[in-house]
Order: sequence, then structure tokens, then C-alpha cells
Amino acid sequence: MLFKEEKKSSMEEEIFEQGNVLENLLSVHVSDDDNIKFEVPADIKKFVLVASGSSYHCARYTADLFGNIADIEARAIYSSEFLLKSVVPHGNEILYVFITQSGETSDTNKALNKAKEYGMRTLCITNKKDSTIWNASDYKIDCCAGEEKSIAATKSLTAQMLCCTLLVLKYALRKGIDISENLAQLKLLPQYINAAYAQQDKIKDVAKCLSEYKNLVTTADGISYAIAKEASLKIKETSYINVYSSILGEFMHGHVAVMNNKIAQIHINVEDLSYTAIKNLNKIKEDYNTILCIIGNSNEKVSADFNINITCESPIVKSFALVVVIQLLALEIAKKLKRNVDKPHGLNKVVK
Repeated sequence: MLFKEEKKSSMEEEIFEQGNVLENLLSVHVSDDDNIKFEVPADIKKFVLVASGSSYHCARYTADLFGNIADIEARAIYSSEFLLKSVVPHGNEILYVFITQSGETSDTNKALNKAKEYGMRTLCITNKKDSTIWNASDYKIDCCAGEEKSIAATKSLTAQMLCCTLLVLKYALRKGIDISENLAQLKLLPQYINAAYAQQDKIKDVAKCLSEYKNLVTTADGISYAIAKEASLKIKETSYINVYSSILGEFMHGHVAVMNNKIAQIHINVEDLSYTAIKNLNKIKEDYNTILCIIGNSNEKVSADFNINITCESPIVKSFALVVVIQLLALEIAKKLKRNVDKPHGLNKVVK
């Protein structure tokens, strides 16, 4: 008997487009002689990145990347929080960066207008040319991800991350930092995205376990925390599970008491686990007897129940691969719970 193949959701299709999307994006913004082609102001010493939802997680990741790669001060702030500030950072050496998939995110557009009231220069990173934010910004970078039908941001997010990474590298080069190895690694992105896809069967096993929980916690340290926050959002908006995200070190200061409830832990780690992280993860495991899934580098000294890892020398490239892993994890949990991942109840793609 022939069985009709299950129709894939837009979210799943868009997850599997990301290798091609990122490869094309590099060809658009990086020339054959490794020149990053988009225009940005030269006299900038500080960045303020403003965004909402998944775009905020991109902003948070980028703020850390500016410090780690280019030794430049940067901070990320939610668009809605920025609007409530009575005083915002301002000065001639600051560039405001607004990140929005649609270019029509209401609070992000209002935040741009507020920055302009202070006379600030603005740059937008968006997947929609000729959108409101595109036309209002002084400088602009096109994500080139194509139409994204699913509510959950997948290919638009990794495209934003790549645009932001190139932005960081462009300013690093202006400071005399050699970025050739970084660019060479970025050209391998499709290879490592494919390696993430190859983990799907293992991800399904983890999803089967986690789908039995009503509460989850995602933890991380350093630059990995932005990915942990994205994992939390992806699972929430596709499966409706209550997911709490925290920096691991801070989690140990009282917040860990929530583990007295039936909660599984997902720890995300782009780089090697530190001594302190190993100690904290083992303490949680011993004190609360919880399920622990490590996405990224684990360690033989940690008794994790699951580990999904992509072996990669570049932490930047590995970040993209782990984002794809958490997208697939959210997708598979939602499928186990029979959720409509493309149209989560109560959510809309664009708020104008």
C-alpha cells in the first residue's frame, strides 16, 4: 500500500533553505576579492542595536560579536524598552542599527523615529526593500532571504545574523584587524548548515523526550546566551510550552529553585564548557535529577542525557549551525504535540 507523503510545513521548508540563502547572501555582499560591499559610516566608535523578538536575539548576539571580534562597544535593547527610555545614548560617534525581518515592526519603526529626533545616524537590516524602515534609514542592508511564510523566523534570522557578522567584520577591518580567516570560514557555512540537517534523527529523539514536559529552561553563558533565548522563543511560539531562559551563572542565584518543578534543561554552548559551567550543570543534575540536553560542546565530566553537537573550529560558524539545530528541535517538539507551526494561535507575522 502506498502512503501519501506528509506535506511539509512552511517552517520546515524554510529551515532547509538556509544553506542556499546564506550562500547567496555572501555572494551579494562580499566581492570576489573579499571586499564587504555595503556602505556604512566610517567614524563610528559605538553601536546601539534595537530590535524585537528573534531580531533582538540577533542584536544581542551581534553586540557580543562586536566586542569579541572588533573590540568595539555595542549594546542591544528591545524596541519597546527603548521607547520607554527618557534618555537614550546619543553622540556623533554612535550608529543606531535597527533589525527587523519585515521592515514594518511597529515598535522598531517608532524607535528609529525616536533616534532620529536625537539627530542620530541610522542603519537598518531587513528582509524587505522599500519597507517603512528601509526608506527611513540612512544606511541599509538587505537580508536577501526571500519571502518567509511561517510565523517563526528561521531563514530570516540566520540571514540577519550573517549581515550583522559582515557588519562587525567591516568595522574590524577598519581598525586594522585581519578578517581574512573569518571570511574564509563564513564561505563554509552551507557545509556546516548541512551538518546540522544531518542531525535531524537525533533531534527527533530529543524532541520526543522534551515534548513530555510542560516547562523547560534554556541556559547558556557568553555569546551562546542569545541562542538560548532564541531556542526559548522558538519552542514557545511553536509548541506553547513554558520555556524560561537564563544565563547559567545567574540561574544559580535563586532562579534554580524552579527546578523543584518537573523541568528539563537545555544548555547551549558554542565554545568549550568552562570549569564553572561544568560544576553548575552537575550540581543542577545532582540536586534536581532533571533531564539535561547539551546543544554544542559537551564534556565527559558532565552527565548529560543528550548531546547534539556540530564539530567546527569557528565559533561564529558554529553559532549558525546551532541556531539551525534549535530550529529543528522546536519544529520536532511542535510536530510531536501536533501544533500548527506556520500559524500559531494568537500570533501574526507583521504588526504595523
